[in-house]
Amino acid sequence: MDEVALIADACKGDLDAFNRLVLAYQDLAYNLAYRMLSEEEASQDATQMAFISAFRSLTSYRGGSFKAWVLRIVTNTCYDELRRRHRHPTTPLEPEVDDEEIESPRWLAGTDPSPEETIEQNELEEAIQHCLSDLPEEFRSVAIMIDVQGLAYDEVSLAVGKPLGTIKSRLARARARLRLCLQGYWELLPVQFRLDLENKK
Repeated sequence: MDEVALIADACKGDLDAFNRLVLAYQDLAYNLAYRMLSEEEASQDATQMAFISAFRSLTSYRGGSFKAWVLRIVTNTCYDELRRRHRHPTTPLEPEVDDEEIESPRWLAGTDPSPEETIEQNELEEAIQHCLSDLPEEFRSVAIMIDVQGLAYDEVSLAVGKPLGTIKSRLARARARLRLCLQGYWELLPVQFRLDLENKK
């Protein structure tokens, strides 16, 4: 993919070029939104809104990492949604059930982990997501981008619009809080993480 050429064409209003950029980054954008918002539908909406906003704001793109520029828009969109939730909190009447998971559970496939392993993995995933959700927004976005998505520090610095030192400081604080939170889920953690937590106490 010639990203530079696609961006240039998109800036001239070429929707097909922009759609190719969307395809390249939509998974990364959605995963960030999901980790920030913890809800599938809200994350899909935030991702879509972010890309619409990105298309409308293409003239403000000044070069550099397009990925970081897009993730900054996604992060800001998620911040807006989280602020809206704080102003208008809602409580679901019933827990959401994934019909597809009931009809064809993942663990039925022969090569997949056992039901017990699947349950433990899901519980660990929920524990990590719970601990991420408890982080302040500015810590959460940095931890997700670096520790979950594997972005470089300088990319995250561009994505959130903060100096490198601030990114490193937020990440250190996020990791410390995550360690503390995950101690409450000790039995779910793989052995190597338990040993790591023991060493950091």
